[in-house]
Amino acid sequence: MSSETANGANASLSADLPTGWTTRLKRLSPTLVLAWTVVLIVLLWAAFPSAFTSYSGTEGVPGTQLQAPSEEHVLGTDGLGRDLYARIVYGARHSLSGAFVAVSVGLLLGTLLGLIAGARGGWLDAFIMRLVDAMLAVPSLLLSLSIIVLLGFGTVNVAIAVGAVSVARFARLARSEVLRVRRSDYVEAAFGSGGTFWAVLYRHVLPNSLTSVIALAALQFGSAILAISTLGFLGYGAPPPTPEWGLLIAEGRNYLSRAWWLTAAPGFVVVLVVLSADRISKAIGRTEP
Repeated sequence: MSSETANGANASLSADLPTGWTTRLKRLSPTLVLAWTVVLIVLLWAAFPSAFTSYSGTEGVPGTQLQAPSEEHVLGTDGLGRDLYARIVYGARHSLSGAFVAVSVGLLLGTLLGLIAGARGGWLDAFIMRLVDAMLAVPSLLLSLSIIVLLGFGTVNVAIAVGAVSVARFARLARSEVLRVRRSDYVEAAFGSGGTFWAVLYRHVLPNSLTSVIALAALQFGSAILAISTLGFLGYGAPPPTPEWGLLIAEGRNYLSRAWWLTAAPGFVVVLVVLSADRISKAIGRTEP
């Protein structure tokens, strides 16, 4: 009887484990692990750049201009003798901080507008959604450039402009999620038990509407890096000698025939980070609330 009891316990344990752990392990696909690894490395670059390189991101060494990749300079040097790998590492802080600001602006303002529109309805919903439609009708780059003209150049202003462009996407998604959750039985029960509008909105509607919004935030993080790099490439971002990724690509285009790595290396980093953010956002989007 004891062996049968042990076998039954083991069978029940093996039946219980797959329901929780197997599902999580399946989500840890090689591409997802690689994406998280890339994002973690770039975050560490931004937080502790001096731990990854002994070179400065802004100071060059005379006589070392345009050196090819070697043991001393992993990704070579630029036209002023600055180590390219060091500039990419130090540039992570500027590019990622700009992306965080952009995503925060879009997430906070867009979610707030979508929450109000979906919860209140009526003329306020119609007004907010027509405003959102108008923003979506304008090309993103053109709208970003228009905002930069009003605010001025610089990394912070570029980040705010990129974030303002993404407000419409967050607002539309948040509104659709709020409308879906409002029809749920537990929300109706909360109202029926005497809950106030704002209390039910904060305790029940908002938490259950954030899964898709957070997935969009992860996706917009990669898009924000790409947009900030694009504007930096065009000369609207951080001024030289700031090691911002878009500016690195712009500086390297003058040496494509002699030193192609000056453009290829930072461009590859931007593409890798954007693809990693996109992969993570898809994994978050598949996670059930």
